[in-house]
This record gives sequence, structure tokens and C-alpha cells, in this order.
Amino acid sequence: MQLTQKAWLPNPPDGTAICLGFDGSENNDFTAIQAETIDGFTFTPRYGPDKNPTIWNPAEWGDQIPRSEVHAAVDELFTRYKVERFYCDPQDWRSEIGDWALAHGDDHVFEWATNRISRMYDEIKRFEIDLKERRISHDGCPITTLHVANARKAARPGQKYILIKPADHQKIDAVMARILAHTAASDARSEGWSTEESDNRMWCF
Repeated sequence: MQLTQKAWLPNPPDGTAICLGFDGSENNDFTAIQAETIDGFTFTPRYGPDKNPTIWNPAEWGDQIPRSEVHAAVDELFTRYKVERFYCDPQDWRSEIGDWALAHGDDHVFEWATNRISRMYDEIKRFEIDLKERRISHDGCPITTLHVANARKAARPGQKYILIKPADHQKIDAVMARILAHTAASDARSEGWSTEESDNRMWCF
């Protein structure tokens, strides 16, 4: 699996319909939020006054993931975009995910555990195939590109595999989040995700 090197493209405009994926950590691995539009453009959102990427390296935050920053980013993304689904790996973040579901609706925020081998294998394969067949494109985020390059396949029973980091300093969290964003978008599309607004007006005759 690899992403082609390209210039880092800007985020889609506010109001775009997107799905999100989240892979979190406590104090060692990175924490990342990734996104995908309805037409398959995958990207790293930016947030806050400095438009920082939604990828947090604990080494830059006193060796601890800044949970308040992550909360601020999630709130901003739900405000700026039309978020259809948000798939979140619950490890170390179950309480926060519950808070996000309360704030933004449990029909939009879902736990999606990445440690289920068979299910994760299926989603890795889907992401690889869709990337190869150009059903999805990407923004050229250099951090995510590096994480994709770092990822290694580790065999599991049943002729399956998962993605692992080859060494502790070679992180892969952004690609895990991007796979979750693609899973969320793929599931949403299969259930009729559309950019058309539903018309809730009542007509009286």
C-alpha cells in the first residue's frame, strides 16, 4: 500500500458532506482524525486558528495526547462540515466517544474497534483495492503519506493480515484513521448517502 507523493491540497470547503475516522492513543502512538467526501476524496482536516492538521504527536505535547485539542477539533469538524458518519476506535477513548455521540447524535458517531482481525482485514483490503482502482483520491498530507509508507502487513490465521508498525517510532495511526474514514464513507454510500438535502416541509392543500 502506498500513496503517491503530491502537493498537500487544501481541505474541501465548509459545508461539504464528509465521513470521519478516528484512531486514538494515550501517550505513545499518534492520535488522528481523517476524512472522506462523498465522491471519495480522502484528506487530513485542519482545525483551530492556526489550521493545524488533526494528527497529534504526543512528543509535541509533553508526551501526552492533548484531549482538549481533540475535543475542539471534533466540535469544529461537526460545525464546519456535514458529517454523515464518524467511526472511532474506542481504545483509550471510550468515554470521549460517548460524549461525541451525545453532542452530535448516536446516529452519526459509532464505535468501530480495529482489533477485530477479520473485519479489519476486510476493510484494509477494500481500502487497498479502492486506492489502486482510483475510486478514492487523497490530499497529499505528508504525515499520512509517511504513515502509509511505514505500515507493514502481519499475517494472521485464515490467510488474513493486519497492519503493524515495523518499529515503535514508525507510526501508522493516520492510515488507520483514514481506513476508518473510508469504511464509514463506504457504509454510508451503501445506505444511500447523498448530497441532496431532504425536504421536510409540510405542504397543505
